[in-house]
Amino acid sequence: MNTEVFGVISIFIISLVLAIPLGRYIAKIYAGDKTLLDPIVNPIEKLIFKVSGINATDEMNWKQHLKALLSVNMVWFFLCFFVLLTQGMLPLNPDNNPSMTADLAFNTAISFLVNCNLQHYSGESGLSYLSQMVLMFLQFVSAGIGMAAAAMVFLAMKERATDKLGNFYNFFLKSCIRVLLPLSAVVAVILIFSGTPMTFEGKDKIVTLQGDTSEVSRGSAAAFIGIKHIGTNGGGFFGANSAHPLENPTYFTNAVELCAQLLIPFAMIFALGFYLKKRKFSYVVFGVMTIGFLLLVVPTVISELNGNPAIERMGITQATGAMEGKEVRFGPAISGFWSIATTVISTGSVNSMHDSAMPVAGATQLLAMMINAFYGGCGVGWLNFYVFIILAVFISGLMVGRTPEFLGKKIEAREVKIAAFIAILHPFLILTGTALASYLAANDTAMGYWFSGNAASWLNNPGHHGFSEMLYEYTSSAANNGSGFEGLGDNNPFWNITTGIVLLLSRFIPIIGPLAIAGLLASKKYIPESAGTLKTDTTIFGVMVFAVIAIIAALSFFPALALGPLAEYFSLK
Repeated sequence: MNTEVFGVISIFIISLVLAIPLGRYIAKIYAGDKTLLDPIVNPIEKLIFKVSGINATDEMNWKQHLKALLSVNMVWFFLCFFVLLTQGMLPLNPDNNPSMTADLAFNTAISFLVNCNLQHYSGESGLSYLSQMVLMFLQFVSAGIGMAAAAMVFLAMKERATDKLGNFYNFFLKSCIRVLLPLSAVVAVILIFSGTPMTFEGKDKIVTLQGDTSEVSRGSAAAFIGIKHIGTNGGGFFGANSAHPLENPTYFTNAVELCAQLLIPFAMIFALGFYLKKRKFSYVVFGVMTIGFLLLVVPTVISELNGNPAIERMGITQATGAMEGKEVRFGPAISGFWSIATTVISTGSVNSMHDSAMPVAGATQLLAMMINAFYGGCGVGWLNFYVFIILAVFISGLMVGRTPEFLGKKIEAREVKIAAFIAILHPFLILTGTALASYLAANDTAMGYWFSGNAASWLNNPGHHGFSEMLYEYTSSAANNGSGFEGLGDNNPFWNITTGIVLLLSRFIPIIGPLAIAGLLASKKYIPESAGTLKTDTTIFGVMVFAVIAIIAALSFFPALALGPLAEYFSLK
């Protein structure tokens, strides 16, 4: 047990040590400073911009940034949707996997487009290699979109009074080529040497030790898994995701994949400090996020190590903790840590089955996605936290009787309304979707066509756990996470369409909001600091932001958690 906990602590510390220099590097590339990769990357970028006809030096305002961002996403959606609908007729399909239905293709295309990777299919039988490659492309560009949006907000916070906020395409290409591509290549090479397949050949027939013949799926898994974690995407090449022995062969690869998904979310916070030359501010932000992260990790790991009390009452000793749904090569401690890392960061990959987690762990996994502001995904983690900073500054200003200011800019009604709308949208989408699904599950004769059967057949587990499964599905969608309580039968038109809508709204509106706030603030007159200026790089301000996050999460989600995992926890006592 001590060894397992030591492994958890070591992975966190290694990720933190690597993230600081990476943050400095990211700040340099967004600032246009020289880096070691310039001789290699500069000619590639120039060629891409020349072929595409884009002038990377053209300055954009925040509205032009949004127009470019939304336009390219629309093109990528239709491309992916078409490939998934027709993959059965397209090349690179050695296992002859059929084309997707329209509703499943709709859900899958949106899911990978928005960096969620919610999967209502199994990769071995649901996708051709061509489709896997298209989804791998989306894993690069969706992460790059989030980082480019964060870069624009960084620039808006730095400038004193301007509406010229860099070039979206420049930020986007730099994020993909200078950060995501080299890091994911390193992870992919490590996985290849550890036994993860990297081939276009179909299933391989093997003879087991018992003499049985079995078919093992292969494919270009290593490249897919590299960007899956570096880009905080999370989609599994195989159905079991990183619990699959070919996706995650050893404890070493498990540690590498965990560090990979922590790396950029950590680094983006430090990049903010280096870019603004306000490192103390970034330390406050990172401190708030880390405290929140640890408050979720500690009870999760403890509950998984302590095992299941119902099994204990049967007189069965659980020397290794709660092992249901866990891989023996990893154990409950690192599996519990992974489950919080992947839900806090919005990666969504799993190395254990969350549906089998202890109720406390299930509650903290849900809460991590409900809060959706500790570290977060590539770039968008900062955007979510930025909204809470605006709310905290506004409330602090009211408390001291001053006009709220943030980095020399007045926070006025427009910015507060946008921030409040973004903060309310998240619980609205989760709770509305869960309420609708719960009603239909209890009245399974309504809208029978949309269920491909009875709504009651969604749930393999009735009662509190069944409610948690539905709550988790919408929470994962709204947080752009992608993990699931997989006892839920979700591959039918109702779940594919409703979660697809939630995915779209919860991805783009929370990007539009912070970009609008940052753009509006950037264009305002700069106000020099005075004795009455609210300091945002202090512990007191960090406590204020944490309190705002905690209060909003508690008011929004405690009743739903009480009906699901908390009720299940007390039923085991």
